[in-house]
Amino acid sequence: MVVVAVRLMSMFICSYGGYRVAILLNENYIFGDPQRILAIIVSIILGLLVGYVLGGVLGRPTASVLGRMDTWFYKVSGADLFFGLLGALVGLLVALLPSVALFQFGYAGAVASAVLFLVCGFAGTRIGVIKRSELSAMLKLGPTFGGASTSPTARILDTSVIIDGRVVDIARAGFLEGSVVVPRFVLEELQGIADSADTLKRARGRRGLDVLNALQRLDRVRVEITDQDFPELMSVDAKLTALSKMTGMPLVTNDFNLNKVAEIQGVGILNINELASALKPAVLPGERLDVKIIREGKEPDQGVAYLDDGTMVVVEHGKKMIGREAAVIATSVLQTPAGKMIFTQLKEE
Repeated sequence: MVVVAVRLMSMFICSYGGYRVAILLNENYIFGDPQRILAIIVSIILGLLVGYVLGGVLGRPTASVLGRMDTWFYKVSGADLFFGLLGALVGLLVALLPSVALFQFGYAGAVASAVLFLVCGFAGTRIGVIKRSELSAMLKLGPTFGGASTSPTARILDTSVIIDGRVVDIARAGFLEGSVVVPRFVLEELQGIADSADTLKRARGRRGLDVLNALQRLDRVRVEITDQDFPELMSVDAKLTALSKMTGMPLVTNDFNLNKVAEIQGVGILNINELASALKPAVLPGERLDVKIIREGKEPDQGVAYLDDGTMVVVEHGKKMIGREAAVIATSVLQTPAGKMIFTQLKEE
């Protein structure tokens, strides 16, 4: 559509140019009276043909540039646009006064003034985007200006907890109500995982998108997508921590490293692994478990199984039972913030 519009505009301009050239030649008596009308018609037709070709050449790059602009505007949050434009306006106002003096020096002064406007406008834009949270507080727009939830019970979901999926069961049980906030950069990370060439990663990413769809269908939970972003930060974990600090909303995660880094920075953390560990009945040494050993462990002759909730069960001398059901006796339980591990041995028949 863009190519067609550019081509039509080019044909109109070039045909008008051809008409003006024919009129100019006629005014200078290049053509006689019988040929004047023919010259105008031929010039217009030639202009249309040139405009058609030129429009095709210019239309495709124009469509590409406009497509990139659409993508950029889609990714940039409203807060970034607001504070970027505000910063640019302040920068231009700052450059205005010295530019009036520079204009008195003729051409060189005009060039220097144009450079000053560009530098001050760009600097104001960058300062406005980088310092938007402080400026939002100064202007009393609220710490969540830019798309984040204002609900006091809102929580931010990270990529790991969305892929994990247990958050849906927690919400169905009524232990998670109100708003859950999903930043757009988390959605982009999920989409990147879902589009991965690796089969396992692709399945995890699609599972995460299915979990979000399931959350949106629940009556107790309202899923909010925020455009708030932090372009100066590279990693998603750093952006999540910054968003949680700015809004005061706790961060729901299963990522052990993110958990520790966020705690150091004073960010509220809700770890579903810790919740599962707190709710799961304790497995005492001597108890019997029936598990299916699926792979070998790190140590020689070990086998590894998993309970329904994902708890790892390490079976001594269980390598020979890989792929089969086995009765095991718990010998010890190791509890860590990353989850629970149960060490067992095969039950003697």
